[in-house]
Amino acid sequence: MPRVRWLAGWALVALQVVLRGALVVELRHARRVLAPLRAAGLAFAVTGACIALAGTGALGRALHAHSAPVEAATLRTDGAYRLVRPPIYSGLLLCVCGAAVTSGTARAFALLGVFGALLSAKARFEERLLAERFLAYPAYARRTPRFVPRLAPARAPRRRYAGALRTSV
Repeated sequence: MPRVRWLAGWALVALQVVLRGALVVELRHARRVLAPLRAAGLAFAVTGACIALAGTGALGRALHAHSAPVEAATLRTDGAYRLVRPPIYSGLLLCVCGAAVTSGTARAFALLGVFGALLSAKARFEERLLAERFLAYPAYARRTPRFVPRLAPARAPRRRYAGALRTSV
């Protein structure tokens, strides 16, 4: 991998860690938030952690903080990866959303927006690397949504017929 890509990948990881740390600091304001909102934020965070863990568990030994796939990596399209790409990022976003709701500060919601933009950039970077490594990745990316799963299964495209029926009057 070219050095610039290697450095870019680690810079994205470092920014991700810094933003999550800043959100943890914002949690000091949680006691000012109404209990139902704190409970909702905690539910988001726990759900997000479960989603992220499902994604990390599916990767097994191929899990790596850097976006570049390791030598032993295979393209995962089953389990959580069947519903969304990449589920680890989806879970992290939900965790960070939970932290923002729990803290209730404008700064936390601003950090959530920045974190979402960062993960979007990191996902695009990672997808370019995966498309270079795995021939099947572009087709997988077309059929699998990024970050948020579809609420209903994807439908097969409707067939259009070349000629329309005419009725005579």
